[in-house]
Amino acid sequence: MITLSMIIQLCIVLGALWVGSRYGSLALGAISGIGLALLVFGFGLKPGNPPTDVIYIIIAAVTCAGIMQASGGMDWLIQIAEKMLRKHPDRITFLAPLCTFFLTVLVGTGHVVYTLMPIICDIALKKGIRPERPCGVASIASQVGITCSPIAAAVVAFVTISNENGFDITIPQVLMVSIPACLCGLMAAAAASFHRGLDLDKDPQFQARLKDPEQYNYIYGNSATSLDKEIARESKEAVFIFLLALLVIVMFAAFPSLLPSWDGKPLKMNLVIQIVMISAAALMIIFCKAQPKKAVAGPVWQSGMVAVVAIYGIAWLADTYFSNYLDEMKVMLADVVASYPWSIALVFFLVSVLINSQGAVVVAMLPLAYSLGIAGPVLLGVLPSVYGYFFIPNYPSDIATVNFDRSGTTVIGKYLLNHSFMMPGLICVFTSTIVAYILSSIIF
Repeated sequence: MITLSMIIQLCIVLGALWVGSRYGSLALGAISGIGLALLVFGFGLKPGNPPTDVIYIIIAAVTCAGIMQASGGMDWLIQIAEKMLRKHPDRITFLAPLCTFFLTVLVGTGHVVYTLMPIICDIALKKGIRPERPCGVASIASQVGITCSPIAAAVVAFVTISNENGFDITIPQVLMVSIPACLCGLMAAAAASFHRGLDLDKDPQFQARLKDPEQYNYIYGNSATSLDKEIARESKEAVFIFLLALLVIVMFAAFPSLLPSWDGKPLKMNLVIQIVMISAAALMIIFCKAQPKKAVAGPVWQSGMVAVVAIYGIAWLADTYFSNYLDEMKVMLADVVASYPWSIALVFFLVSVLINSQGAVVVAMLPLAYSLGIAGPVLLGVLPSVYGYFFIPNYPSDIATVNFDRSGTTVIGKYLLNHSFMMPGLICVFTSTIVAYILSSIIF
């Protein structure tokens, strides 16, 4: 039975998330701490468990990716992507999201694509394609790739929590569902974006800007490229070390019998990922001239540490509330979940709109979903729905994409929600979730 105290405490949780999202960055986790303090000290709720396993994995993964970036390896990956895009500029609306998607899959964070975004815009402009078309869906793709990366917190947390709740699944099995599903969603979004908006030569606002010599020079006078950078041999070696580390992780996940075991229990995958990632980072430092100080100052490592604080505060706050009212939640939601188990996707999506972190959504909401009796294959099928923070365009990748588009066609609308990322985001998440649900039902 719902009580007034439950409603007030839920408002505190939602209020902390809402205020934190307004400030962004570290504030999301820190302000969640205020909500946690109110629940524990003000209402006497028993504190939940902070998601330490997921946090350790994020630290190890972003340290390795940050070291690779410091070695110059990320520049080489960007160059490879740019060469492909410039070779086929007429297909950029489809190729750009594929590039940003696979960069995120490799590195485990969507913050690696900022260097590529100006290049996507530049290629579109030079080809006469409305930049909003590839830029909007490419920004979406950079975040969709998180549920398809073997080292992303969302994937590892899903596997860890699922195993604890009786759904024995491995990282490769998750990727067997999430990667094809999300690729289908992205291609659907790209197809919908292919003729989106007016062509540049027919857009009166864009043509009016071109009449101003300063604006014309701003739009067409510069060229964004990474091809003029010389990539050192050590930078390429760092990429190979990183890829080898990913391969080792996937191999151990696929063949757990290869892992050492004690008392009949093999080494847990969360520890495998940490050991392999940290070791790979060390090899890059020793053999690839990667500078740790440069890594710490880089965007990959910094964004990863921000994610650590956000997940730490958000997941702890959510676990504290839901663990104290688990019985009440079961009574309230049992009938709905029993009849429509897929409806948990709507909950995942709405929570993601608030907290801007797919990993945090999984850590905070997946235990509740299992406790409600939802089957593991169903939850795997709705995994793409944990990405909803494009809905309110305040995420760094979306804001950066708007700034990178010199044509001014990629926009945050006057009414906030009529922005360039809404249509491709909704199409991608809706399609990906349906395909993932079908695939999971067939496989499991």
